[in-house]
Amino acid sequence: MSRTLVLAAHGSRDPRFGATARRVRDAVAAQLPGVEVVLSYLDLDEPLVGDVLSGLHASADAQDEPVVVPMLLSAGFHQKVDLPGILAESHPSARQTDVMGTRSLTRALADRLVEAGLGEGDGVILSAVGSSDPDADRSVRLRAIELSTRLHRPVEVVFATKLGAGDRILKSAVRRLRSGGARRIALSPYFLSAGLLTERVERALDAMVDETLVAGPLGTHPDVVDAICSLYRLAATRTTVPAGR
Repeated sequence: MSRTLVLAAHGSRDPRFGATARRVRDAVAAQLPGVEVVLSYLDLDEPLVGDVLSGLHASADAQDEPVVVPMLLSAGFHQKVDLPGILAESHPSARQTDVMGTRSLTRALADRLVEAGLGEGDGVILSAVGSSDPDADRSVRLRAIELSTRLHRPVEVVFATKLGAGDRILKSAVRRLRSGGARRIALSPYFLSAGLLTERVERALDAMVDETLVAGPLGTHPDVVDAICSLYRLAATRTTVPAGR
């Protein structure tokens, strides 16, 4: 069983992201005694995934194949192209798992909304990054369906990078929720951490409606930690794991 878990986070210029990622790393390490849990980033922060893996490849026990868990919520370019290329160059025997978001984090989203004060008459907008990969965006819409089922109310999806000219996509989502009877709009960030993109949607929403409810990001919710640990254990106990799987 692999004794090393490398967490591959996206990275951000916003220091809140790094602080959140470190808290997640610490929570995962507490659940995996005897496993070295190393935090790395795909971009914008250090240490980079490739540098971490190169260091492990040069110094680690030859029998240990580190497990790389992408701390991503959907499988887009980074998961399908970027990260496999980094592994092939830096540590070919490392095992890449599915992204964290393949484990349903619907309960975490619901808990964050309840913690923020979700009411019976609130309509919900799930906000996510948005991707050029249609499969990645579809996975977010699946989470919205799951959240809608859990909360027994409609849930609209908006992507922070695809709000449209004049924020028309967000306006349409608000209009649909209002027409369905929503008295207040609740924003559910499908993000690991608060940051510039979550605030972009918040500002746009505040400009449209008088009263909003904003839930916290996923952060160190137990389901986030469990998702990472589950992916690690599955990969660490396999005899072989194809690259990128």
